[in-house]
Amino acid sequence: MRIFALGGAGKICREAAYDLVCFGTFDQLTIGDFNIEAAKSTAEWLNNSKVDYAFIDVTDKPGSIALLSKYDLVIDGTTISLNGDSTECIAYAGCHGINLNGFGEEYKFDEIFKANGKIMVPGFGMTPGTTNMMAVFACDQMEKVNTVRVSHGAYRPIAFSGSITETTIYEYDPKLPGRTVFENGEFIQVPPFARPRVIELPLPYGKSIEYIIPHSETFTLAKYLKNKNVDLIEVRGTWPQENMELIKALYNYGFLNNQKITLNGCEFGIMEAIGEYLQRSPKGKETELFGYSLHVEVEGIKNGQLVRQTLTHTHPSSDGTIPEWAGLRAYTRNVGIPMSIAAQLILQGKYTGSGALYPEFVFNPGHVFSELAKRDIFIHTIEEIIN
Repeated sequence: MRIFALGGAGKICREAAYDLVCFGTFDQLTIGDFNIEAAKSTAEWLNNSKVDYAFIDVTDKPGSIALLSKYDLVIDGTTISLNGDSTECIAYAGCHGINLNGFGEEYKFDEIFKANGKIMVPGFGMTPGTTNMMAVFACDQMEKVNTVRVSHGAYRPIAFSGSITETTIYEYDPKLPGRTVFENGEFIQVPPFARPRVIELPLPYGKSIEYIIPHSETFTLAKYLKNKNVDLIEVRGTWPQENMELIKALYNYGFLNNQKITLNGCEFGIMEAIGEYLQRSPKGKETELFGYSLHVEVEGIKNGQLVRQTLTHTHPSSDGTIPEWAGLRAYTRNVGIPMSIAAQLILQGKYTGSGALYPEFVFNPGHVFSELAKRDIFIHTIEEIIN
């Protein structure tokens, strides 16, 4: 099997590639990136004779399609803004595909993937991805699902890479139509910082106030649960407290509207300038606590009783006692490893369907959880009867 890591030199996708080297079976793994020097450096870091590197620019559709057509599967670590281009290339190249973001551009290529007998799974990292599996695990046990509340804490610097900066600006865009909740059969758009809720994450993260965010789980779970009469689906998230304070201040002062301004004859969006500053500032690359924490709460009827299942996840500490999880890698490994696991399940034939499909319809949560456990990432479940 031949695998292409698209955007493979990025800090998250390189972790997926690292996991493939540690746990996967393949004939060739190519680190493909627009930055050829970074791709070469990543391939050398992986230190495996089956790993090589290549230049790729997904805006060059013919060239990218020709290159990718030599591969069986593409793990796509490109940014949200490139996912339409990257998925088009993967589709026409006749490969299986999987990416991290899942914001919707991928589904318009559904028929091409179907015609090729291939599958594309948009959005399979920690969230979306692992959270979808946690929700499916709980919901499948219930005759009726009342509420699903997906929450996470992403503990990483606000601008350690260009793609993370783009994600920050995207998720808190006040005009973003995709920031919704699913309530009483309808998708309801909400503003940034809507519906605050205190979520208690496993230590060392603890309690924090989380707000509605524009993640694909709202849409994909609504589709998956259409026969269970779900009343409410909400997805919340948080970053480190000082990051949230900064974003809240930018929102209060109108910066998140990304108004175009002209300075010294140059026009740019104000948030693009702030993002560029943060990427160049030491403060934009620092935080006290690194890692990821998931919290999925599902209430419904199980065996005739009203129950609540709360699922959380834990992972090795970022304190340096385990070098491979030290510092920022406690965050990037959490996101990259699930994409690698999903890729391996596809290559092993442990998936369902063809076309561009929501994660809920593709994978067995048990397969995903058991693979995560091999990496010391554990899913925990508590069930309570609600009187």
